[in-house]
Amino acid sequence: MRSRQIESGMASYEPNPVLAWIYHRFFEHIGVDKAWADRVRQAEARGTAVYILRNLSFVDFLALDYLTKRLGLPQVRFANDLGLWVFEPMGRGWLSALEPRSEAREIERLRRVLDDGFSAALFLKRPPSLLEPSAVSRQRGGTVTPLPTRGKTEGDAYLRGILEAQRAQSTPILLVPQVFVWTRNPDARKQNAVDALFGPREWPGKIRTVMQFLANRRYVTLRAGEPVDVRAFLEQEMHGHDGEAPTDEVLVRRLTYTLLRRLERERRSVIGPAKKSADRLHDQVVRSPRLQKFIRNMAGEGATERRVLGFRALSMLRDMEAEVDQNAVRALNAACDHTIKRMYAGIEIDEAGLARLREAAKDGTLILLPSHKSHVDYIILTRLFFRSNMPVPIVAAGDNLAFFPLGPILRRAGAFFIRRSFKGDRLYGAVVDAYMRRLLMDGWSLEFFLEGGRSRTGKLLPPKLGLLSIVVDAVLGAEKGYSARRVFFCPISIGYERVVEERSYVRELTGGDKQKEDVGGLLRAAETALGRYGRLNVQFGELLNLQQILGEIERERPSDGATSDLAKLTPPKRRALVTRLAYRVMNEINRVTAVTPGALVATALLTHKKKGISHPDLVAACDRIARILVGSKARFTPSLVRARTVRGALPVLRHEAICEACELFLRAGHVEVHRPGDPIGDKRSVRPGPEAFYVVPDVARLSLDIAKNLLVHFFVSRAMIAIPLTARDGARAHDAAGAFDHALLAERTQALSRLFKYEFQFRADASFETIFAETLSAMESDGEITRDASGNVRLASEGEGHERMVLYARMVRHFVEGYAAAARSLAALLKGALSHKDLVKRAMAIGERMFLAGEIESREAVSRPIVENALLAFVDLGYLARTEGKLALPESCATSEAVRTVEGRVASYL
Repeated sequence: MRSRQIESGMASYEPNPVLAWIYHRFFEHIGVDKAWADRVRQAEARGTAVYILRNLSFVDFLALDYLTKRLGLPQVRFANDLGLWVFEPMGRGWLSALEPRSEAREIERLRRVLDDGFSAALFLKRPPSLLEPSAVSRQRGGTVTPLPTRGKTEGDAYLRGILEAQRAQSTPILLVPQVFVWTRNPDARKQNAVDALFGPREWPGKIRTVMQFLANRRYVTLRAGEPVDVRAFLEQEMHGHDGEAPTDEVLVRRLTYTLLRRLERERRSVIGPAKKSADRLHDQVVRSPRLQKFIRNMAGEGATERRVLGFRALSMLRDMEAEVDQNAVRALNAACDHTIKRMYAGIEIDEAGLARLREAAKDGTLILLPSHKSHVDYIILTRLFFRSNMPVPIVAAGDNLAFFPLGPILRRAGAFFIRRSFKGDRLYGAVVDAYMRRLLMDGWSLEFFLEGGRSRTGKLLPPKLGLLSIVVDAVLGAEKGYSARRVFFCPISIGYERVVEERSYVRELTGGDKQKEDVGGLLRAAETALGRYGRLNVQFGELLNLQQILGEIERERPSDGATSDLAKLTPPKRRALVTRLAYRVMNEINRVTAVTPGALVATALLTHKKKGISHPDLVAACDRIARILVGSKARFTPSLVRARTVRGALPVLRHEAICEACELFLRAGHVEVHRPGDPIGDKRSVRPGPEAFYVVPDVARLSLDIAKNLLVHFFVSRAMIAIPLTARDGARAHDAAGAFDHALLAERTQALSRLFKYEFQFRADASFETIFAETLSAMESDGEITRDASGNVRLASEGEGHERMVLYARMVRHFVEGYAAAARSLAALLKGALSHKDLVKRAMAIGERMFLAGEIESREAVSRPIVENALLAFVDLGYLARTEGKLALPESCATSEAVRTVEGRVASYL
């Protein structure tokens, strides 16, 4: 088939045998983002799609032609500056390549293609290099004229032809930006000799294009930018300039800028910001105005002192900085891929949430704020972003992980290492501040854990505000070229059915000392990869920005003198902004945490009141809990549910998933499986299933509690009301008709919420009165309580509503028991003050005795984090006081009777 026929759109074509072999050999492995194909199809449905590529590349064209054929997309019938003779059989097309081409003839061919409704490919620019000049031209009388034998020009003339074609027809022409990224290596700020000869990485010439293609063809990324509707563009330009129509030259310039901007936007969303040399980065950080001002204030006028502090700052920077290396990221991904597949049965990703992050990254900087339950968290997002063709984030890691060989590996994968505390070294804090500001200014996505350290209990820890304050201050700094609206804070929930560190966590929960990470620990962790830890899932919350958070504060406190101008906030307002943002992030992480089979089964097992539970009863309990979670708008992992007919409908649980979770816990030793009638001790054939009975050994309850606590936040609001209603002393507060006084219930619920302020993440967007009223209304609507004409509350006496109330109370009962044990330990302070560590040990021993004596039911109540949180709450409530670094009883509680009163107040909720 003749190339003229192809270019004019007269007929379809198939690649000749040689080209077909090339397609099969080199392009078959190209992964295609579904969003790319959808965007092209949408453009074609609206009108005529024209593929726009940035710089002339035969490789890009061949890949585009192959993909359009493979996916049934609009096929290319014209490509500027390439000619399509290559599609002809070998030996026939080379003559057409030598035919003289003129700009006018090429534009006429493009017009014929568009008039016939076919697609074209248009390259906007030619790659600059010494070996491949950007245009072949000769000087004639002071003007530059393209050589008639080649006629290779940039895309301006063809865009003018597209404008003319659009004016002549009513069907819109859609220009769809296309970006092939053949290398994930970031652009370099400074060009070298290779760039001069073969074109820079971002504008590669032919030779460099082929080299990049051969080296990275298995990792190619294809993205489609937002299409430009040429008809709408013309209408907007004609009516947006006071009636004076711009010339075609001006229109072409504006259209080119729009297309190049969208192309670069897509490209940057894959490769990330340009990479700087280490020396340049060091210089920019150490010489930053804020850090220099800090050094001057510390050193005074002495030049020598300033120089010494400058060298110290540089040394600190070198110790902490990340050194992102795409080859190292790729190698780490390959190594982790094998290990993670052995550790986990699968990884479930919130694809819609990931797509939101990808779109946000095109217009701004991402601050990734994931939950932190395992060391696996450090690599999971980096791996996810790499496999999703997104720039890997720069991750703040504790300097306890900087040991060899793990430290250098993580550093090249994007980790920078900082101390757990900056106390006692103000210069160190200033260097961290300057480094993070520079990363933000350069456009890097940052990742750090608001909880500070890993949660040993499975639920979120209270947020630490240090790094978040640095980021917020940087955004509010209003530095040149920086906008607060372009920074997105991204809450992320990373959930595990079992964490790798489970054994060490249980050891710490029961009073053991934390073990320092080292090479031995790394090797021991590698051994655990031989086991199975269920499924891992990643969920993304709503993206937040500072303007949005400030708006929430203003709506709640309109008379507070707040200002909507982020740059003019007073220090107290800034602190309030940081605090609100932190708790909004934590609430959002809780909101999007997905229900896993392991968490659901663990919850059903631990809230069951009897010694064992049959498999049918376990399934029924899981169904009941799932119905409650649907009411809380919880997400469910795909492995747990079969289907959801409509949004908000009850999920259909996969009973196989419940068996799988029981099998997971059986292998871990967390449950015993019995079958009535089998000889005692004969467990070889006893597996989870319809005839099985499950028993949780006391020693395993803490392990299951870690899994259960993944969901506890969904029940907290109702549990704060259910506990007073179902408690022993709560029953005495009922009137003769069994109704609980509304005001008294509110008082006891608020007191319980204050007691648990360090234990749970309560809503940060409403007052207690609002939350209490909303929760009561929801509970009444669900048949869990009733209210009389006076508003007094009555517990549902039977049925599903009553069972739910009992479940809510049992969800948090062990926390109340743990606080009761901590309250009893206050008697040890009657003899004198104790250190925090010693008092925690006393409380743990007392809790152990109470459990063995049957005074408390739950083994998981005897937990060091619960005791520590209880002591913090007791300080806030005035039951404890800090004296010279120790804990002591204040004067009002310094008697045996007062201590028993404190314990009685806590125990009254049991």
